[in-house]
Amino acid sequence: MKTSMIERFGLESIPQDKKTTSWKEYFFIQLAFSVNSGNFLVPALAVVQGGLPFYAAFLATVSGAFLAFFCVSMLSLPGSRYGLPAQYVLRSVLGKKLSMRVASPVRTLTSLYWFSVQTIGGTLVVTSMIKKLTGASIPFIPVALGLALLMTALALVGFEAVKRATKWFIPILIAGQFILLALFLTGDQGGIVQHGTFSTGAFFFYGSLAFVQYISGVSAASDMTRYSVSPHQGFWGVLGGNMTGFIMTSLLGGICASLYGGLNPFVTAGELTSSAFLLSIITISALVSMISINLSNAYTGGYSLLNALPHLSRIQSALLFSIAGVILSLFPQLVYGAEGFISLLGMLVVPLSAIIVSDFLLLRKGRLHEHDLAHLAAGTTGTNKTAIYVMVVGIALYALLPDYLSPGFLSFFFTGALYFFVNRIQKEKASITHQAG
Repeated sequence: MKTSMIERFGLESIPQDKKTTSWKEYFFIQLAFSVNSGNFLVPALAVVQGGLPFYAAFLATVSGAFLAFFCVSMLSLPGSRYGLPAQYVLRSVLGKKLSMRVASPVRTLTSLYWFSVQTIGGTLVVTSMIKKLTGASIPFIPVALGLALLMTALALVGFEAVKRATKWFIPILIAGQFILLALFLTGDQGGIVQHGTFSTGAFFFYGSLAFVQYISGVSAASDMTRYSVSPHQGFWGVLGGNMTGFIMTSLLGGICASLYGGLNPFVTAGELTSSAFLLSIITISALVSMISINLSNAYTGGYSLLNALPHLSRIQSALLFSIAGVILSLFPQLVYGAEGFISLLGMLVVPLSAIIVSDFLLLRKGRLHEHDLAHLAAGTTGTNKTAIYVMVVGIALYALLPDYLSPGFLSFFFTGALYFFVNRIQKEKASITHQAG
């Protein structure tokens, strides 16, 4: 691998001459990230566990995802405007200490966990499909190790590798999706069975689950759009790609669950055909979808780690993240036994995301000012005590609310609103004091 091919930009701004990525390229990048086994889960659960008919599950999850993706697209603007990575920008929103000591470690651990889960899930799909095709049993560890090393190598190269890889993957992903859809609609069930009964409670619950699943992307959105031609192209490319990909994801996940009760369309489709050709395409599509999303996990996770440990270089932080991801991917029992760990991360991620959205969209009107950039460059962003106090309240609310009230969704909106009003009150008091002085 030539060193000249490896991205070396760390927390500094991307030069203007490097900003050449169009909205179409971002559209395909985000589209490639969208269709994977992890994203099928909520639409499928809305049918299987929520008891919703297909159309309701589809509308609920697409609506929730749209709200999240709109916020994610808005938080991609600092990347395209200023060429700065997400977690570094958050120093101006959360304060330097909260960004480096809480937000970045949480984002790193979240990316690391999902990198491992996706690698393990992709390995299981590949090994099961190969066994069905050839009858041969392939050991788990060599396959998982090979996949993890491939994805970390691509992420180490940087954004150009991500952009090129997703371009190559798109035709395979689209072909795989059409094959899945055709197998579902022409299988034994023969059409979309409208199981379930519409329930307002279930509709909003699963819509909120979709929202909570994707809203954490606000803390990483700028990492990708640093190379955008313009803020306009970065925004629409990210939003359009995410929504198009999720619509297809929700469609396949909902149909699969409605017709066959399955939670993973790749696995269910593999059971509907004995064609070696179709099974091969399904296997490759599942593999490519896993590699695509993990490129994002490894790339953004490396930048989160870099913000937490800024004495490292971009390459060193990417390597450190990669080593941890490869090791964790070899122990499926460790990952699948981490429900409590992920629940704890969710308690931190949701309030943090709410504060980020409230601060950047409502208080700053979607822009960083000159003094914000000056403080970032000087490392004098200070401590946002209001964010710390409000985050504690949001965490407590998340922990106390029962599951049927969708604590993630309510905690997000309550925390965001509280942060906004506390800041407005502080601003008004400061204004009155200044006038009195």
